[in-house]
Order: sequence, then C-alpha cells, then structure tokens
Amino acid sequence: MVDVFFKKKIKIIKDWVMLQQPTIILYDRVILWLTIGLISIGLVMVASTSMLIGSRLFGDSFYFVKRNILYIGFSFVISLFILKIPISVWYRYNFILLIVSFFMLLLVLLVGHSVNGSLRWLSFGSLCIQPAELAKLSLFCYLSSYLARKIDGNFYQSWIFYKPIVIMLIMFFLVLLQPDLGTATIMFVTTLSVLFIAGIALKYFFLFFFITILIIISLIIIEPYRIQRILAFWNPWSDPFGSGYQLTQSLIAFGRGELWGQGLGNSIQKMEYLPEVHTDFIFAILGEELGYCGVFLILLMIFAIIFRALSISNQAFRIGRYFSGFLSCSIGVWLNIQTVINIGVTIGILPTKGLTLPFISYGGSSFIVMFIVIMLLLRIDFELRISRI
Repeated sequence: MVDVFFKKKIKIIKDWVMLQQPTIILYDRVILWLTIGLISIGLVMVASTSMLIGSRLFGDSFYFVKRNILYIGFSFVISLFILKIPISVWYRYNFILLIVSFFMLLLVLLVGHSVNGSLRWLSFGSLCIQPAELAKLSLFCYLSSYLARKIDGNFYQSWIFYKPIVIMLIMFFLVLLQPDLGTATIMFVTTLSVLFIAGIALKYFFLFFFITILIIISLIIIEPYRIQRILAFWNPWSDPFGSGYQLTQSLIAFGRGELWGQGLGNSIQKMEYLPEVHTDFIFAILGEELGYCGVFLILLMIFAIIFRALSISNQAFRIGRYFSGFLSCSIGVWLNIQTVINIGVTIGILPTKGLTLPFISYGGSSFIVMFIVIMLLLRIDFELRISRI
C-alpha cells in the first residue's frame, strides 16, 4: 500500500513538472512557470549587479540580495491569500482600494521619504512603501469595474468616457507631483488603451490626445531637468559625462555584450560606472553579461505572460465576465508598457524615466504588486476553468 501511494504521488509530481495534461487543469501553468523563471533570473541578476554598491553603502555585499529574497518570501505568503479571494470581491470593493490609494498618494507628498529628489516612499522604520505602485493596481481595478458596469450602455456618450479619465488625471497629477513621470505615463496609456478596447468613440480620443500633448509639452518646459533628459535622449554623446552619462554607459554595456555576452558576473559597467544598475538599468547589464540572445529569451518570457493575460481576457469576454476581461486586459497592457518603457530607456529610444523591469529589477513595492497582479491572473484563469467544468 505504501509503495502504491508513493508511486501515485511521484506520478502526480512528474505530470505537473512535465506539463502533461491531467483530466482537469485548474490554473495556467505557462504563467506560473514563466513567472518563477523570471523571478529566478531577477534574483541572480540582482546578486550580480548589487554586490559592489551593497558593500560600499551597507558593508554587506549581499544586502540587496537578502532583501530581494525577503520580498519574494513575503510575496509568496501574500499570494496564498490573494488566490483565495474571489474576483467578485475585487469587483465589489475596488472603490475602497482606490480611496486608500488616493490617501497614500496625498500622504507621501506630505510626509514622504525623499530619494534622489523624489518623494515616492512612505517609511515605516526599515520598511518603505511606494504608493504609486498600489495606485496603478487600484486604478485599473476601478477602471475594469466601471467599464463592466457600463458595458451594456451607450459607450458613445462622452460622459462615460470622461468619468474614468477624470479619476485617472487626478491620480496622474498626484504622481507627477512626486515627481514620477514613468508611473504617470503607465496610468495614462493603459487607461486609454483599455477604453479603446472597450469601444469608446475615436473622436473623444483625438480631442483628449491633443490636449494631453499640450500638457506634456508644458510639463517638459517648466522643469529644466526634463529638458535636459530630452536633449540627452536625442544626442547623449554630446555630453557623455553630464546629462548623457547614464545613457552612454548603458549603450556601452550593450555594445560589450554583443551576441552571446561577456558571461554571468563579467560585466564592467556594473562596477559603478552605470548608476541605478540593479534597478532601472538592470536590462543593460543583462545585455552585457548574457548578450542579445539572453536578452531575447527574457523578453520572450515577459511577452509570453502578456500574451497569456490577453488570451485570458478574451476568454472572459466570450462568456460575459467583463470585469475579469477588462482587468486581465489592463494587466497585460500594463506589463507591456512598463517593459517597453524600461527597455526603451536603456537602449536610448525613450527619455530616461525611473521604471523597473518587471520581476527582474530590484524593488520591493514594484515586485510585490507585480506578484499580486500575476496571482490575480491565475485566479481569473482558475474561475474561468471552473466555469467550464
């Protein structure tokens, strides 16, 4: 009896690892394994890039690695609860989450902890929380709930379009006051993208797009450091040791990596030549150590998750689960935009912004929120699979 029991257990584990199809699969294994893979790669790259700065700042080469492991463990504990919460709970109580996010965004402007001139963190002892990360999740939950409630109405009415836009703009300007243009851009583009998918009339997009362009130009003009970033983005080699320093060092890293890379741990640019090497510019070190082939593989993994998110969204729409559909779509667009912006900054096709590469860069709040987002996708997929049984 004991042998039979263990043989059954071994077969179950083997089938699970080898992705063989059992009678019923209650979760998306592709998303799960890709996420685990990206987290593992991210942990290795944080270890590779942060040893020098950890040793210099804290006297511990593994300071950032230890904290990253702590974030992973904390995220895993949270995931056990997130997976138990029905999506209907997020649908009913999303407005409370939105109010909490507004309160935290206001609070960080009053008593926030400043790093590199930005008020983005609330400090509770050694614990730092970035409210803008939670704000993205709460905004997209609210947007999904709003569109799900209005899906049977007339989407060509302007007031249906402008109400979520107003909510987004309030949050947009609160984030800009920190300042955090990268997060604000994600909020803006994701909101418009989801509204477009929902079927809002194009004339409202063109009007709002024109107004937005004027606002963005004004925001760039009134802040000298943003003008410098634009000039550095156009021609970083005109001032390689000033405004263009970060980008030129990033491009040097990619140039050294070539096709196959210099090998894990053999980066020169991480020797404190390239600032923010374990956070915003970790993709450049990926290119230097793993080469274009390694970079391509990692991007393939990230965009496979995005594709699965949009596929889950499509399945939810087909059976009339509009909140799940819009939320999955928002998550997919969000991951896509954040990845594209981070990569665009490191390779010089976008002005410099402070955004992490999902699951790869070091960052507590960003990592935890991204992990919660993946758990939401798995929960949505689980409920869709249950509905088909």
